[in-house]
Amino acid sequence: MLEILSPAGSPEAVVAAVQNGADAIYMGFGDYNARRNAKNFTEEEFRNAAEYCRIRGVKVFVTLNTLVSDREIPAALETARTAIRCGADALIVQDLGLVQALRQALPGAELHGSTQMSVHSLEGVKMCAAMGLSRVCLARELNRDEIAEICRQSPIEIEVFGHGALCMCYSGQCYMSAVIGRRSGNRGLCAQPCRQPYDTGAHSSQYPLSLKDNCLIRYLEELEAMGVTCLKLEGRMRRPEYSAIVTGIYSRAAREHSLPSAETLRLLRSAFSRQGFTDGYYTGNRGPDMFGVRTEEDKGEPVVYSTARKNYLNGEYQRVPVRFVARIREGHPAELAAIDDRGHTAVVTGQKPEKAFHRELTEVQLQTQLHKTGGTPFVCMGVKSQIESGLSMAVASLNEMRRSVLVDLLQQRREFSPAEEGSFTPVPSVPNRAGHAQLTLSFLKSSQISPEIVALKPAAVFLPAEEFAEPSAILSLLKEDPDIRLGVVLPRILHDPELEKCSGLLVRARGAGAEEALVGNIGQILFAREHGFSVRGDYGLNVFNSETLFVLKELGLRSATLSFELRLQQIRDISKCIDTEIIAYGRLPLMITENCVVKNAYGVCRCDSFSGIRDKTGAVFPVVRAFGCRNEILNSQKLFLADRLADVDAAGIRTARLAFTTENPEECLSVVRRYMGLDDSDPAEFTRGLYYRGVE
Repeated sequence: MLEILSPAGSPEAVVAAVQNGADAIYMGFGDYNARRNAKNFTEEEFRNAAEYCRIRGVKVFVTLNTLVSDREIPAALETARTAIRCGADALIVQDLGLVQALRQALPGAELHGSTQMSVHSLEGVKMCAAMGLSRVCLARELNRDEIAEICRQSPIEIEVFGHGALCMCYSGQCYMSAVIGRRSGNRGLCAQPCRQPYDTGAHSSQYPLSLKDNCLIRYLEELEAMGVTCLKLEGRMRRPEYSAIVTGIYSRAAREHSLPSAETLRLLRSAFSRQGFTDGYYTGNRGPDMFGVRTEEDKGEPVVYSTARKNYLNGEYQRVPVRFVARIREGHPAELAAIDDRGHTAVVTGQKPEKAFHRELTEVQLQTQLHKTGGTPFVCMGVKSQIESGLSMAVASLNEMRRSVLVDLLQQRREFSPAEEGSFTPVPSVPNRAGHAQLTLSFLKSSQISPEIVALKPAAVFLPAEEFAEPSAILSLLKEDPDIRLGVVLPRILHDPELEKCSGLLVRARGAGAEEALVGNIGQILFAREHGFSVRGDYGLNVFNSETLFVLKELGLRSATLSFELRLQQIRDISKCIDTEIIAYGRLPLMITENCVVKNAYGVCRCDSFSGIRDKTGAVFPVVRAFGCRNEILNSQKLFLADRLADVDAAGIRTARLAFTTENPEECLSVVRRYMGLDDSDPAEFTRGLYYRGVE
């Protein structure tokens, strides 16, 4: 049956989820989870919650799904060890380096890939399996056909996001909160700028980035038939009553294979909604109908919450199957045994039965008493009995025997064996490279490159795959220059049905002289290598520590772009086992979206004439087209470090990338000259990004 994975943001929420039929819960413990503002658990609270769940047959998953720095890895590992010792069944992770460290420190622990890993292809799933993960939560933007095809060939369990808040950006690829306000979504402190109003120039779209909550209640049977293992319900930041209501509805629907009634949908909306729900990604019906905000009408009915709370605090959801075996013989103490679903067995003896003067004990009467397991997590699934005729026993005696065996089973269910532990050895320290960082250039369009830029001989030039679709004079010029490496930027998001089109573009790129590929997702590494490219890692891989660099080296990457959420001081301290690069100029990417902001606002595709979205301060964030008619939302200000290149060099960086997006050829040339020391003009407005401020 489809596993229902429920949110538990507090000890009370654990009870709420479990008492409403959750098969598993996920909890935050420590500082390294994607909801650091939730009421995360103390060690004692976590231990008690894990025991509570273990007794009731509910799995406990711990979220360690943030990026961690080198200095934080030891503390993150200790958090993981404590969680496993307290009874956690699995750890949910994002950071590739932390995965590597956990496999050493806790080789027996089960690891699950978070949606923060941005896994959206079969090859990405296979890469997760190769790294030792036993399950991965797919990106929320996949449709039903894509999910089904991945499930059909996946070597590991597949989890699907079923209900709750949707981010506008692909999870793990949103940098908007970090760049604007230093509150990083990749570090568990997203400030949700997507829920703010923005002006698109179209009256129909005041909140162009605020999606309705996802709701897949209608498709549970279909998902189970596909081979999906687990359906995740989102909401650790919401109150326990929310978890109770949503968990109860989904668990009943999964067990009964029933479609939701109008009343069910009303209850879901009363629990929480943003002008209703959406299934647009799953069904492939993207567009304006997927968007909504929280209104007064969405606040729901207080009585729904109060009823839900009363139910989960005053009841016991009987979920643990138990079978009884009884033997009643004359002259012998009564015997009762019980066995649960894990094979635990408890045996007790009671009083000797008496001769029946008025009413003898029958199998029906015995079964009636043994089925009375109310107030416990157990539900009687059957009774086998051997009762000699002409005997009688007091009901109180039978009840006491039943209570005794169930107490014994409860005690046995508390016990567990923690996963095997090992020792963690950090990757060797590699001295920083001395000297000046080389300049590499990336462009959104080949038309931005002038012959004058080529004449300046940057170390490398990278172009999106689509820019190699047709031959051009500038591509020929770059191919003929032996001093400039030509590379192709693979789409950061590349769904399986798009592989064929991208493959054709990569063939053309090879023909145009490109020998290197810049990849921003683990699912593209083998794809690029199969097309003959040497692979370099882009910023989408979220390299935040030395361990991740080592993982990428093991995967055969020649270099990697470090996260622009790192401070230069942190970059300096990273052990660079392969060449590293930072983005040193340009409009930093804030979001990549499956929904088209432009088409949603205007009803037509007009990417080339759309300036961007404007926030309430007047800042304009350009929106540009990405592969597959997706959108990239860029920062309102350009990153500028031309006067700080000495700091970049001191950090041991091999290359500094100038990333051109909205600039014309003249602007591009001016910037390249400035970074090469051939000009001294600085922009009127710019940002240093996060290289000096860092993120929280």
